[in-house]
Amino acid sequence: MNPQTLAEAVALAGRIGHVFIATADPSGRAHLAAARRLTLGPEKQVAVADWLCPKTVLNLRQNPFLSLVAWDPAADQGFQLLGELQEMKDLEMMNGYSPELEKKGPIPQVDRELVVRVDEILEFKIAPHSDQEE
Repeated sequence: MNPQTLAEAVALAGRIGHVFIATADPSGRAHLAAARRLTLGPEKQVAVADWLCPKTVLNLRQNPFLSLVAWDPAADQGFQLLGELQEMKDLEMMNGYSPELEKKGPIPQVDRELVVRVDEILEFKIAPHSDQEE
């Protein structure tokens, strides 16, 4: 895993303003979500934070492996970060009860940060590419 490539992936996520989060439950059923913040951490770690949907949180509690994707569709340039959840931190909680929100079904109530150890970085694009590590 190249630290410079990891820094490039985090910078790309910052420029485009989001990152995709792919998780799976213990049976392998996949789920895709998005978050707004990806930051570089120490030694092969990144942190992704947002009001993560309940399915993402449940999957990660049962299966710590995930994929983070930062992709610029206009340039067809991106990175897939394969890793394992190291820690899930609660950053802030929704303050108060809103009947209007309750009618919409379960929505995120906690702003969370996922600390992820990145094990592999793959190129991500629509154009033909290899699934070999960058």
